[in-house]
Amino acid sequence: MARTRKDKNRQSDSGGRKNARSNINRQNERRYKRKLAPESSDRNDSSRFSPAAPQTKSVERLLAGIGTPEPAPIVPDDFQVEALAAIETQDVLVTAPTGSGKTWIAREEIRRLLEQGKRAWYTTPLKALTNSKYTEFSAEFGAENVGILTGDRKENYDAPLIVGTTEIYRNQLFDALRQGEQVATDFVILDEAHYLADEERGHVWEEAIILSPPRIRLLLLSATIGNADEFASWIGEVRGTTVRVINRAGTRPVELRAAFLAPNLQLFPLFDETGKMNREIEQFAQEENRFERKRFFRN
Repeated sequence: MARTRKDKNRQSDSGGRKNARSNINRQNERRYKRKLAPESSDRNDSSRFSPAAPQTKSVERLLAGIGTPEPAPIVPDDFQVEALAAIETQDVLVTAPTGSGKTWIAREEIRRLLEQGKRAWYTTPLKALTNSKYTEFSAEFGAENVGILTGDRKENYDAPLIVGTTEIYRNQLFDALRQGEQVATDFVILDEAHYLADEERGHVWEEAIILSPPRIRLLLLSATIGNADEFASWIGEVRGTTVRVINRAGTRPVELRAAFLAPNLQLFPLFDETGKMNREIEQFAQEENRFERKRFFRN
């Protein structure tokens, strides 16, 4: 049905009023100044958590002995010497606590191979660890002798020593198999070898081990393999090689100490002298809950 002129004028007036109100709202928004949020420093008021004498002593114990040791020549442990000798003719699986010097074994063998004009691969499961090892080895063996291959970086890939993720090494094995070629390496280090048990990524380590030709010697490093003999037996079966297990049992040579950094920048040992959770930390949890409740009701 056709609209009358009055209806059209009414609609036009309505639209004009809406536009006028919209313009007024926009101007108000431009002139509006949002109030500043209240200072959050009240929740981090250090005066409410002044360190007591017992807490100060516990922090002193926590930090005791931390620092850079005096330079001294490296004296390898027996397990390191044993592994280095075995890798000459066998695959080797080294299981030892973190900080005990597993990487030293790999580094010394890499040094020997580079001096002989041979090639090596160092694989890790993490890009961050790969980048760290690349920097470390570049400084030690010379940047011209070290390359890196990850999903993000591809630098100096013709170098005699390649540092890369395990997935990239596995992919090179597949490519060589399809093209009927040999992977250009004589020695492979599989760092963090316990990833073989990872539900999602473990197959990568399985395939890397199975597809590596027997001419390529393997050095597997891990701090958390509990069934090392069984693992080594499987490697020997699928590769047709002998596998030497070097088990450095015992505690970590570098002690772990856990601490809690409070919002007021105080440091608290995470555990007390009896090995239980430090009860002094609870005060900050209570303060956090109080702050969250206050913020919730304010909003």
